[in-house]
Amino acid sequence: MTKTYSIGIDFGTLSGRTVLVDLDDRRELDVEICSYPHAVMESHLPSGLKLPADFALQHPEDYLYAIKQTVPVLLKRNNINSNQIIGIGIDFTACTMMCVDKEGIPLCFKEEFSNNPYAYVKLWKHHAAQKQADKINKTARAQGCKWLDRYGGKISSEWFFPKILETLENANEVYETTYRFIEAGDWVVWMLTGNETHNACMAGYKAMWHKEEGYPKKDFFKALDPRMENIIGTKVSDKVLPMGAKAGVLNEYGSSLTGCAQGTAVAVSNVDAHVAMPAAGITQPNKMLMIMGTSTCHMVLGKQERTVNGICGVVEDGIIEGFYGYEAGQSCVGDHFDWFVKNCVPSEYQNEAKKKNISIHKYLREQAIKQKPGESGLLALDWWNGNRSILVDADLTGVMIGMTLATKPYEIYRALIEATAYGTRMIIDNFEKNGVKIDEIYAAGGIADKDEMMMQIYADVTKRKIHLSASPQAPALGSAIFGAVAGGYFNSITEAADALGKIRQLTYEPILKNSVIYDKLYDEYSSLHDYFGRGVNNVLKHLKSIKAN
Repeated sequence: MTKTYSIGIDFGTLSGRTVLVDLDDRRELDVEICSYPHAVMESHLPSGLKLPADFALQHPEDYLYAIKQTVPVLLKRNNINSNQIIGIGIDFTACTMMCVDKEGIPLCFKEEFSNNPYAYVKLWKHHAAQKQADKINKTARAQGCKWLDRYGGKISSEWFFPKILETLENANEVYETTYRFIEAGDWVVWMLTGNETHNACMAGYKAMWHKEEGYPKKDFFKALDPRMENIIGTKVSDKVLPMGAKAGVLNEYGSSLTGCAQGTAVAVSNVDAHVAMPAAGITQPNKMLMIMGTSTCHMVLGKQERTVNGICGVVEDGIIEGFYGYEAGQSCVGDHFDWFVKNCVPSEYQNEAKKKNISIHKYLREQAIKQKPGESGLLALDWWNGNRSILVDADLTGVMIGMTLATKPYEIYRALIEATAYGTRMIIDNFEKNGVKIDEIYAAGGIADKDEMMMQIYADVTKRKIHLSASPQAPALGSAIFGAVAGGYFNSITEAADALGKIRQLTYEPILKNSVIYDKLYDEYSSLHDYFGRGVNNVLKHLKSIKAN
């Protein structure tokens, strides 16, 4: 009997990860990973042009390159006939926004815009639009816009319309030339199928779209800037497809990129974190999933729509059909640790790690795990890349206190890990205070899979059992699930999740004696959080302003 497969492509911050799923045997068969040649452009464009502060750009060529370097390799390595692929799904970091012409060609591909930063992809962690986010929030409050409540009372600089407004105010020539502002995930689907589609997940969580109400009204956009009055239906499409829908089928170009047969079903795009929920088998309320990578997204399902201050959003059917999907997040987790090892670790540590033939991260963990909670005397705020939830402020920066001349690098490393755990507990407490119950925690992503010390700290700090996704590539598996639904193998995402979603036997249980100490440290974290984050002392913003000037 001929077997049937689906493919899931996860476009992350630094790489594209593709999985091949055997639908008949209910298992992931293989994975291929491709790093982006341009990575993240934070200091300069390929031409050498220096970028302003808080920019984080990407090159759309990298996404097409990642497809060509992964999908055909998997088919060849596993001797899969292209006709055996029933469907393809993709997920993407969000909001990762592009500006394209009528044919879908990115403006940065054009010679006249190749040296203009605003013509490139604005990655999710592009934070240069904070001023525009503030303007959107102020305008929405002045107009009494009820939709603002669905986003915890604040729109983030990481989102869709702040980035558009930033382009309008700083590069009007790019704005005027743009036919569509579009999420990169939707653009990739457009390239594969020839159909321009827009998915409800990204629109709902990152672009203020609502299933019943659509986008905000003309008057709101006119108040932001008269040139934006008619943006919906022109530069931003008002045609939004539900999650699990079929965007189209591979056209000739899509077939040449993937090596799959023309006519293969392609699902509408999805957000990388959200698509991992079915991969972990989560289809019911009260279970929070953490997708832990460069940043962390926290998602939980609910049966009712509630107003929760400081969250990223609540969207009906936004994650799993029939439920309200809640999202919160932290802007700096893996990025946190990567920054530290690149900038703050002495050569003797690097040399010791090489001698042991282990990564510098593992070497630091080996030293830090010997310490008891609180032993270092250190406490940090995890805002090295701003605060996503619950303060929603990209202008906040990191804090580390308690250092002495005896402080060791591995102690700082552990304090940074603990800070991210406190940030997660802050998010959980905020959810529960507002009626969204969280009984269990699930984790997925590279950090959850590799870092036992960190996961135990999270269990101790949150005082909850933590389950792990069985897939090391949960978002890509989730995309393969959506691809299988688009191809007709399953009737619904819930059915597919029940068949393919899995968790590991390993769990992390909170250790009571550690939790007692972490409760005390969390109280101190909470005090610092409010002191520096809620306007009592704006020194972090003052320092950033002085730096910028």
